[in-house]
Amino acid sequence: MSHGPTPTKVAPLAPDQALTLGRDGYLLLRGAVPEAWREALRAAFDAGVGTGDQWAVPRGAGWRHALVDLDPTVQQTCRLAPLLAAGAALLAGPFFLAQVEGREPRKDGGHQPLHRDGVGSNAVAALVFLDAYGPENGATRVVPRHLDRSEPDESSSLILAGEAGDILVFDADLPHGATLNRSGARRRSLLLSFMPERMREAHESCRALRNVRMDTSEVFIP
Repeated sequence: MSHGPTPTKVAPLAPDQALTLGRDGYLLLRGAVPEAWREALRAAFDAGVGTGDQWAVPRGAGWRHALVDLDPTVQQTCRLAPLLAAGAALLAGPFFLAQVEGREPRKDGGHQPLHRDGVGSNAVAALVFLDAYGPENGATRVVPRHLDRSEPDESSSLILAGEAGDILVFDADLPHGATLNRSGARRRSLLLSFMPERMREAHESCRALRNVRMDTSEVFIP
């Protein structure tokens, strides 16, 4: 008789962070990635950038995309305790790491309309910033949950700013989008998603289209 992997128990989020996440729908974890890991993550990103034909689905020309999901430091980063705790707080049930890839807006590229990901799936998204980010180099903007009026509203959006090693965790249904990289300064990031365990079968059916190569069998339990 075969058995799946033993579920991984996730520690709870600090109460003040849980309050912020519940109110805003996003949480910025400052300096969450150990400094000793950051250069290895940048190297993994740069090594993973290739030509468009390495992707099953075409990628936007205004971005660099990197295949990184088999890199061990990337995998460690996706399992940082504060990141898992934030994912658990939003999902409130068993979940798994569904995907991770690298993204970077090119100079004069990267702008996205405000949008929602995974409507109805209760997915959680996270951006691990590998370089300093802000309004000049394509930083992400979000509409906090308490300001969300169903239709995406630019007047309610906030452009985030910070340093390499920060992690933005957010409800994937929260209106969000990257901004234009006007300066051309590097703004590499890892984009990852957590999904409820109940969505596993649907995700597995399209993993080839998403270029998911890593083992996604681990289950995290709040």
